[in-house]
Amino acid sequence: MLEISFDLVLILVAAAFAAGFVDSIAGGGGLITIPALLLAGIPPVTALATNKVQGLFGAGMAAVTYARAGHVVLRRQIGPAALSFSGAVLGALLAGSLPTDVIRLGLPVLLIAIALFFALRPGLSDIDRTARIGPLAFALGFVPVIGFYDGLLGPGTGAFFMLGFVSLAGYGILRATAHTKLLNFASNVGGLAGFLLVAKPFWMLGLLMGAAQIAGAYLGSTLASRAGARLIRPVLVTASTALALKLVWDWF
Repeated sequence: MLEISFDLVLILVAAAFAAGFVDSIAGGGGLITIPALLLAGIPPVTALATNKVQGLFGAGMAAVTYARAGHVVLRRQIGPAALSFSGAVLGALLAGSLPTDVIRLGLPVLLIAIALFFALRPGLSDIDRTARIGPLAFALGFVPVIGFYDGLLGPGTGAFFMLGFVSLAGYGILRATAHTKLLNFASNVGGLAGFLLVAKPFWMLGLLMGAAQIAGAYLGSTLASRAGARLIRPVLVTASTALALKLVWDWF
């Protein structure tokens, strides 16, 4: 393991706390933690694997917090979570053999489209709307695709899950956010399982950051449970836009 100073560890832990807070509300926590890990001098593949370790703690805490607040029944999500996990494992295993650079080119466009959808579409609130597809079709057709993407690349996974729950399943914004978290937790675990075959994460650092993720996710999901769409919409729009701009910046 690289020699990482105590001051740098504190910075990474603080980044994980902020990421847990943002990710529990709207996704996009990797926008904070992945650059922080890379700036610490950690090799890219190891940084991605370590990011999966710490990220699953935040997603898990957010899922539990939303469930305790009554916004989601986790046992009803076991099947979709298994599909998300399986898709992520496959995505991680194929990450080295698929044209991920081509996919990255379209990501900023998709993320800006998501930001515009949540910013401009009238009537979006915490009230459920009519679903366009049934729960089984959603679980079988949509969930594993996003799980696969999380294992393959990852940025914006929470926003993509949110878009599906709102636009296809008809969920209100708060309920959609709550239902996203267990699926995101499962895809994080699946992605980590795939990464373990090709890289070794920095476990101790990942666990330290994971503890901070738990604290940030608890705070964020608690606030979101109380404020609902009034908090979630602007955070989601901001996170999706920032991630799109970050990806464009990386090109140049």
